[in-house]
Amino acid sequence: MAAIRANSVLPARREAINLQTADGLSLVGEVALPEGRDPVATLVCLHPLPTHGGMMDSHVFRKAAFRLPALAGIAVLRFNTRGTASMQGTSEGSFDHAQGERYDVAAAIEYAEFHDLPRIWVVGWSFGTDLTLMHGHDPAVQGAILLSPPLRFSDAEHLQAWAESGKPLTALVPEHDDYLQPEEAKQRFAMVPQAEVVGVEGAKHLWVGDAETVLDEIVRRVAPDVVVPLPTEWDGPMETADTSSYADRTTAAFKDVPVTDG
Repeated sequence: MAAIRANSVLPARREAINLQTADGLSLVGEVALPEGRDPVATLVCLHPLPTHGGMMDSHVFRKAAFRLPALAGIAVLRFNTRGTASMQGTSEGSFDHAQGERYDVAAAIEYAEFHDLPRIWVVGWSFGTDLTLMHGHDPAVQGAILLSPPLRFSDAEHLQAWAESGKPLTALVPEHDDYLQPEEAKQRFAMVPQAEVVGVEGAKHLWVGDAETVLDEIVRRVAPDVVVPLPTEWDGPMETADTSSYADRTTAAFKDVPVTDG
């Protein structure tokens, strides 16, 4: 048994994909599927703010794609929204302050639905939570999980739409979040009766050091038959990814000075 580390890549069927939006853009993405079995659920991942380092390879989503197909039987679909770059490539278009991105979200959900991926859940992180609340309310979506929701672009109208849908909505809120902390989050989400606000003790907006907690909480909701906490060791083939080029983008994300793509 070998320890599963931050850059450990467990076996999966991984495929680079291109999502085509209704307004004519091509978006870079990847889908990771369990090997030798059908997935039990699907995550459509919406990344943090791209003008401040957010991308499909932001560390929580990267680790989800590296681990969850093997450990939990979950399919992980992640992509770069318009104008966003990562090692996977650069999506066409330019950042549109959560407006044009509605086409990006729709394209990802449509891809999952067209390819018969089961039980689609949208998982947004920071800016991605705004996209989830604003544009992830789709008939094909089972529910949503929000990581560090700032409620910056979304408003009461979008919360009300989720309230009326009755679909599960979970917000994982770090105790020391820079934008919205657990007590205020409970007040803001109170208008959604089925919303579950989970304060995570000691955590910060970037979830550095707490990715395992986040993945366990996601799995607990989208694949309740899977035992959590997930294993921390793996008895089988395992690769190691080189993510050194992302170090600056992880630490600079969400700060006042944007980082350059690279």
